[in-house]
Amino acid sequence: MSEKRLALKVDVDTWRGTREGLPRLLDILRRHAASATFLFSLGPDHTGRAIKRVFRRGFLQKVARTSVVEHYGWRTLMYGTLLPGPDIGRREAALLRSVRDAGHEVGIHCWDHIRWQDNVAGQSAAWTEREMRRAAERFQEIFGVPARTHGAAGWQMNAAAYAFERELGLDYASDGRGTHPFLPVDENGALLGVPQLPTTLPTLDELIGVDGLSAENVHRHLLSLTAERTQSQVYTLHAELEGMRLADTFERLLAGWMQQGYRLISCREMFAGLNPDTLPRHRIACDEIPGRSGTLALQGAPLPETPSGTR
Repeated sequence: MSEKRLALKVDVDTWRGTREGLPRLLDILRRHAASATFLFSLGPDHTGRAIKRVFRRGFLQKVARTSVVEHYGWRTLMYGTLLPGPDIGRREAALLRSVRDAGHEVGIHCWDHIRWQDNVAGQSAAWTEREMRRAAERFQEIFGVPARTHGAAGWQMNAAAYAFERELGLDYASDGRGTHPFLPVDENGALLGVPQLPTTLPTLDELIGVDGLSAENVHRHLLSLTAERTQSQVYTLHAELEGMRLADTFERLLAGWMQQGYRLISCREMFAGLNPDTLPRHRIACDEIPGRSGTLALQGAPLPETPSGTR
């Protein structure tokens, strides 16, 4: 029987999540002997500008379910509007390096989380490349080496972003939602970027408040989803949630996954066990998923035939 592996991908969206959530997550992972991939927001925290999402279908329901103010705090919710947005990468470079020094993989989430999440789907290649290059340059400034992976803020992408990941020299990325690793292709079937390891499991903020799920019992639902699965999984957590108010929930998840026989690893380790030349090729789709407002990047339909030995 093949080994059961579950990769932990940590999205770090805000300055508060960086300062308060990261240290607690590092402690939790150390105590459970678990590895993870941490993806950083490297520029200004403009969380307050998300207020314009109030007009997006489903956004208010999500806010009501997930206690946004409790998770993020009033001050964070004013950055970029009533308060200037702090430069996360510049202020917290030493803390970000401590994640690498603790043995975890580090990579790029974005330059400006709100700017990317709310705009990239409709932006030009020039705009997209400028945002990605700023994040890549800041990553190199902090860590002294180029980034090797990327995970899109809010699972928001466009065709230029996939293509530019290859230009940046990334090994792989985790930009969308899906069921298994794949190679992204365009509408004509041509390779679009680097291998993708999509998030395969729902996130806590998508589940809490639905069908009686709460911070106290949501771990049981997630564990029920992984109990009988044999293929590898990718779970995305957030420094602002699992590293703060939902830390106890996260610990229950880790303990449960270990009891189910999963080895908790980084996305890098999962990628190292793959042969990119034999991965299936899938188109990219854009659609809604339960519990999250708006559309996001999804693993689309596979090509009828997947050639091997080429990239």
